[in-house]
Amino acid sequence: MDEQFILRVPPSVAERINRLLSENPSSEDKLDLSFFEDGKTGSFVIGDEHFPASLLNLPCIVESYKTYDDNVLIKSADIGQMIMVREEGDPVPDVVEYRHGLTPPMRDARRRRFRREPDLNPELVRRVEKDLQNIMSEVVEQEEGGEASARHVNKKVTQPATKPDISEPGTAGEDPDRTESEDSDDSI
Repeated sequence: MDEQFILRVPPSVAERINRLLSENPSSEDKLDLSFFEDGKTGSFVIGDEHFPASLLNLPCIVESYKTYDDNVLIKSADIGQMIMVREEGDPVPDVVEYRHGLTPPMRDARRRRFRREPDLNPELVRRVEKDLQNIMSEVVEQEEGGEASARHVNKKVTQPATKPDISEPGTAGEDPDRTESEDSDDSI
């Protein structure tokens, strides 16, 4: 699979990137992306301007596809992260996971589409676990006690009486596919 990433930039930067890519390759503007030691924050450079960038996790995996003939799609990558370039004065995201997806239906996806993790009190979990272990030990003791008493008492095993094969009245010797309405012919 290919290596791919999503680069989200402000509109002013997007225009400059479009111009840079549409011009001839000998353009003087340079395009560079570098990350700092933490691996989550960095700097995006276009021409002489520097923009802060952050690596954010997407709320869900995005599959990307490519095509050679506009008919057949071939999966080319799974994308789980996005590089977000900000203007110089924009605030730095305080979380590593981006709240929204890439399209409008995925707005606030984490809250709307995924179940919330339950808030469990550790003391309550320990108490319930202890109660469950006590119940299980009582069940095991009862089963062991029941097996021991069953060994000492001789029980006669009786088999259920077999039911004689009796057909229903009125069906003996008749064709099972025929119904009563077919047997009677009132047309005569």
